[in-house]
Amino acid sequence: MRRFNVTGVCVPDMHYMVNISGKLAQIKTMVDRGDYFTINRARQYGKTTTLLMLEQMLKDDYTCIKLSFEGVWETMFADSQSFCQRFLLHISKAMESIDKDYATLWLDESVSDFDLLAFHIDKLCAGRKLVLMIDEVDKTSSNAVFLHFLGMLRDRFLSRKARTAHTFHSVILAGVYDIRNIKLKMINEGVYTPSATENAIYNSPWNIAVNFNVDMAFNSTEIATMLTDYEADHSTGMDVHALADEIYNYTSGYPFLVTRICQCIDEELGRDWTLHGIQNAVKIMLDEKNTLFDDIYKNLENNRELHDFLYGLLIAGDENGFNFYNPVIDLGHTYGFLERGENNKAVVSNRVFEILMIDYFIAKDATSIGTKKRTSGVTRHDVVDGGRFDMELCLRKFAEHYAEIFSERDAVFIEREGRLLFLSYLKPLINGQGFYHIESQFTDLRRMDIVVDFGIDQFIIELKLWKGEAAHEQAYAQLAAYMSSKGASEGYMLTFDFRKSVEKKPHAQWVEYEGKRIFDVIVV
Repeated sequence: MRRFNVTGVCVPDMHYMVNISGKLAQIKTMVDRGDYFTINRARQYGKTTTLLMLEQMLKDDYTCIKLSFEGVWETMFADSQSFCQRFLLHISKAMESIDKDYATLWLDESVSDFDLLAFHIDKLCAGRKLVLMIDEVDKTSSNAVFLHFLGMLRDRFLSRKARTAHTFHSVILAGVYDIRNIKLKMINEGVYTPSATENAIYNSPWNIAVNFNVDMAFNSTEIATMLTDYEADHSTGMDVHALADEIYNYTSGYPFLVTRICQCIDEELGRDWTLHGIQNAVKIMLDEKNTLFDDIYKNLENNRELHDFLYGLLIAGDENGFNFYNPVIDLGHTYGFLERGENNKAVVSNRVFEILMIDYFIAKDATSIGTKKRTSGVTRHDVVDGGRFDMELCLRKFAEHYAEIFSERDAVFIEREGRLLFLSYLKPLINGQGFYHIESQFTDLRRMDIVVDFGIDQFIIELKLWKGEAAHEQAYAQLAAYMSSKGASEGYMLTFDFRKSVEKKPHAQWVEYEGKRIFDVIVV
């Protein structure tokens, strides 16, 4: 019986898998053209599985040589001779099941440098269409020997274009980083020093590679193909397309997240294939440790500029255009954290990552703004009754808490940290039974939309800074429009009024606006 798999490569006969035939067809077109390219995507994005499926698709037209640098010995990169011999050995091993005699020809102890390796490849590629695939290629990319290897492949490619040599028909490298920029990465890390004869550090040994523009994320239609296969085996009665849409809404098609949600429902939630089941699966996933989430926390800790950029985006409401020439944005995209959103804005790539990162910022920074030292005194029992969350009461109590502890803080503090104050207050009240995410496409210094899921209920809260009566009236229109897009009849608006020069009073009341009920709270 097939199951959902999130560890290692996925195999069609053993695992439920998304139908990626459309993506594979696009990649095959690149191979047919003889392109050299890198599939560079974030961790656990299905790169290895894609190579396996691609190999099966290509085998009738090409001889595929699939290697991996995962776990290779450091001695392989000790010097050129070690690399050349190990490379030939790995190719020979990969070819044994295809053509044993041909596999033996790849072994040649006289190949001791990259010039000799190039001549050897020329001889063995003549009259054959060989496709070389190397997975986990950036596991050993911080090594000068690796640069020389890429340079040899480039020179062979150019010679083939000039019809003066034979080489691999297509070369596909797979890893997290864009190998075309690998020299600059190595220089920045201090593991490579360009020689005096190198004109520029940007001269990439992989500059003959074409862009890889295939969208590796799963769209809703593709997710539905996996659910349809599952439904054919189990007859649960699920609404395949509605669930596929909801899974996409949380994950934006990130392959690991998509499959992990399905795995949780199948194995840990009694096959509760409902919208509520998806929410519970997300809760389980957010509470667990896994290698993907460990990488997220590690990368936030190790990259201060990226940490501050995401903090500004999610907590402070900073607005930034998406531009790959911004090194921080490029790095965030490489890690799978950032995507290009509406109006060319940089946004967090999916809701799950938003929740993880916000929780990380709250846990790390709450102490620095005093939210842990002076608690609100409000407990979950105060705002939860019969399993239902009382958002009105929650906001009223926050207004009291804010007035007591934070109203004396200056405008700059509130403008920067007001959102964190509320999120730090809200998190322990919903923790374990609910969660929230920020609609980052609506986040800026004027507004932040938060969606809270608690049990069967969903609450829409808009956080704002006081900018005058006219702006406050406009905020009603913005919130009402967003509520309509979510199919909600009730919403909540929390406004921070940090003016010190006028007499102010706390404000909390329900208002009617264009057929919507809005609970309007102003904290002073």
